[in-house]
Amino acid sequence: MRTHGLAKKLTTEIRERIGALAAEIGDEAVLDAIEQHVFGHEATRLLSVREKAGIIDTAYCRIRKDLSILQPFADDGGISEIMVNGKDRVFIEKNGSVYETDARFESVEELEEVIRRVAARVHREINELNPILDARLEDGSRVNAVYKNIALNGPILTIRRFPESRIDMGDLLAFGSISEEAAAFLKRMVEAAYNIFISGGTSSGKTTFLNVLSGYIPRDERIIVIEDSAELQIAGIRNIVRLECRNANVQGKGGVTMRQLIKSSLRMRPNRIIVGEVRGEEVLDMIQAMNTGHDGSLSTGHGNSPQGMICRLEAMYLQAADFPVEAIRRQISEAIEIIVHLGKTSDGIRRVLEISEVVGMRGGDIALNPLFAYDMQGGLKATGGRLENERKLRMREG
Repeated sequence: MRTHGLAKKLTTEIRERIGALAAEIGDEAVLDAIEQHVFGHEATRLLSVREKAGIIDTAYCRIRKDLSILQPFADDGGISEIMVNGKDRVFIEKNGSVYETDARFESVEELEEVIRRVAARVHREINELNPILDARLEDGSRVNAVYKNIALNGPILTIRRFPESRIDMGDLLAFGSISEEAAAFLKRMVEAAYNIFISGGTSSGKTTFLNVLSGYIPRDERIIVIEDSAELQIAGIRNIVRLECRNANVQGKGGVTMRQLIKSSLRMRPNRIIVGEVRGEEVLDMIQAMNTGHDGSLSTGHGNSPQGMICRLEAMYLQAADFPVEAIRRQISEAIEIIVHLGKTSDGIRRVLEISEVVGMRGGDIALNPLFAYDMQGGLKATGGRLENERKLRMREG
């Protein structure tokens, strides 16, 4: 903290010293100019080499990097989320825990400039007329920004980063996210083409878990992947089609919705359809696809529990079509066969909290058959319940 004001002061001096040449000279020349200024400045005489290096890094990022003072966090592979709440509050999530950092923007204008640079990288525009940005960066990170005219504590920027290396089931077992018995069960379910839905809260690991399950899909199948913002890292499948939604332009034209992509995917001869996340009316098309012979589908959604996820799916279905609730429930119960619910426990680890089978309608409601459940003492354990619908397993395993 003691070097924060000095770093700000020296950055301003360096900018004035380099001036317009900053855009013309190379990165090494800019870094050399910064180092000379910092090491030769009277105000840094009593600072340690480490403190001086921190000032140099901060100044270089502010002058040269699109993300300014956020660049060191973006370069840290252990950081999964960067959260900026106005110019004076920067938080990060690292190893499952959230920390406030010492990073501060010089001004609201500097933060706005960073947001505009991010928007420009994805060929988007953010301003008071278009105050929300929701996009994907080149490295796969998801970025959301909210402009100051609708954010009371200043411009808001959130960057969710994904692991550079693909996580597999072995990693989840090592993390303690799932038991070996549950992992073996889900492997059989994916290979036998059960329709699996992954539910959980925000940042519970749904996308990562879907990536892991996709590793069990037979390599000779044709897969259609549909996402709002491309995040999935599906590897090892050659016959794959990846589709991504597109936002409308400022004139309100050119947008492509998830509903349109799901409908189009049915004409591409898929063996399986993977929908990254359902959030609204597209659930109708996804459920209908599952009910028309496209087995082995995978998808995710926000829910507080398996039963809560069922209720959310019903509500989203009602947004798309004015059907009787009983008919909607019957459609859902015939489409989704397994629900995997994830959550973050008090120790900060993302875990599988429940695996349930959807077993149809009972008493007018969708019934669930819990197969695995988590408790703090015993971890994730089999409930003793037996899989009721074994038809696909018998067909697959002879």
